[in-house]
Amino acid sequence: MKQVHVAVGVIFQNDAFYLTKRADNVHQGGKWEFPGGKVETGETVAQALQRELQEEVAIDVLACQPLLIIEHDYGDKQVKLEVFIVDQFQGEPTAQEGQQEQWFSLEELSEIDLPAANTAIVEKLNQHFAS
Repeated sequence: MKQVHVAVGVIFQNDAFYLTKRADNVHQGGKWEFPGGKVETGETVAQALQRELQEEVAIDVLACQPLLIIEHDYGDKQVKLEVFIVDQFQGEPTAQEGQQEQWFSLEELSEIDLPAANTAIVEKLNQHFAS
């Protein structure tokens, strides 16, 4: 089974994280997720992150820092997520594909329905932002 390589942006501003909700008819449908998408052939992860966040939520990434890499097997699909904190960007994140969008506090991230691969992101964020 081929592994899907994905760049993920944890968009962070004013102590909140921006997530969008997956359409009901797709893999892991109806769950909240950090925006991002597949790394295309010949593209770096940073380029993919920039392109995907521009396409999906209309922001330009000015700076990002690596948070973690996750490899997860859903049974029907294997993913490798390269996750970055995006805390410097231009524009206001706005869902471009008609999906629901919302800003969540760190505490709220533990209470919403996320794809299994995303739980490690929330755990890492809890460590990263622990005061």
